[in-house]
Amino acid sequence: MDIKDMNEWTIISLLLLLAGIIFYIYWGLTYGVWMDIGIYSVVIVLVVSGICGFFLSIMKQKEDVE
Repeated sequence: MDIKDMNEWTIISLLLLLAGIIFYIYWGLTYGVWMDIGIYSVVIVLVVSGICGFFLSIMKQKEDVE
């Protein structure tokens, strides 16, 4: 995937994915809690939304090319 192929939805999806990972690491380092159901629920929503959005935007781009 080339940087020129990225649209706004791909960028938003990657930011959501990155936000989830950074939030989990930040929370773990700050509070020393790595296994907490509350943190998992927030991180899973961010990470799964980022992954699904990324793949959907990539599939949309492939359909537009064909």
